[in-house]
Amino acid sequence: MTRTMLRSVLLMTAFMASVPAALAADALPGDGKEVRLARANWDTGWFQAAIYQRAMEALGYEIDGPVTLNNGPFFQAVSQGDVDLWLNGWFPQHDDLLEQFSETAEAVGYVAKGGALQGYLIDKKTADEHGITNLSDLRRPEIASLFDIDGNGTADMVSCEPGWVCSRIIEHQLETYDLADRVTPLRATYAAAMAQALGRFRDGDPILFYTWTPNWTVGALKPGLDVIWLEVPEASLPEDQKQYEDLVEVEGVKGCSSDPCLLGWPANDLRPIANKAFLGENPAVRRLLEVASVPLEDIAAQNARMQDGEDSEKDILRHADAWIEANREVFEGWLKEARSAAGA
Repeated sequence: MTRTMLRSVLLMTAFMASVPAALAADALPGDGKEVRLARANWDTGWFQAAIYQRAMEALGYEIDGPVTLNNGPFFQAVSQGDVDLWLNGWFPQHDDLLEQFSETAEAVGYVAKGGALQGYLIDKKTADEHGITNLSDLRRPEIASLFDIDGNGTADMVSCEPGWVCSRIIEHQLETYDLADRVTPLRATYAAAMAQALGRFRDGDPILFYTWTPNWTVGALKPGLDVIWLEVPEASLPEDQKQYEDLVEVEGVKGCSSDPCLLGWPANDLRPIANKAFLGENPAVRRLLEVASVPLEDIAAQNARMQDGEDSEKDILRHADAWIEANREVFEGWLKEARSAAGA
């Protein structure tokens, strides 16, 4: 073999040896595929959706959306295959919705496991002045009138938007606690209603509101300092959630007069919900949903930035990119697991 021929053979051998490695490096399980992404119509869930969106893009998927949906429409849409997934399931609060569509939709992994609280709060100033610690204190007309905004004598409470599961729970509890004639849930858009409540608080006026964590509200109105959590008279949930009544007393709630605190709501897990057929066709996405998560405190911190005016789509994606850069090793670990599940 001449020197020229030998050189050609060696070059070809080196090239062929490099092909599998190059292909493996370029292999993207989502190449040529699309994810129709949904997100909740409460903006406190958009940050985590953006982080997962970036992860799926890094796996090669093209993102269609996200489209913003309420609970019921989302579960119906994902069940029918009109959208593929969202990251905004609340459990056990959404158990009944998932059960309705369990043949074609499922919960996979945990965006945040446990610690997502819900309940009723008032400003600490009014609580201290009038000795208010329990929602049942609002049965007294003179207490209810403290939170009257429109002058009709009933307490006006920032509540959940129609269509949210929490709206139905609040109605049940107000009826059960004999407060239906004392408390009027405000039906405005939650973010707008809370912004107005924050304004009243800064003016020194009493406020009454429902909230959940993570949420910017408990950053702007700090429990124990600005506001307090109200306990409820007794555990009471709608019939389809009765099995969770033993979980509504929560330990270590800052800003509650008792420990454990009878919040009236079980602590929730935040979970992704996806179409089963989509998951079967996309093992990389399934594995991503199984291994990824975002700390509740990071979600709350981003929510506060949104409240401060950084609330555009560009801002939210920028927040997600900054979080990914600060947690690069963790993020790359998710991608490695997802690629491995797809055999890439």
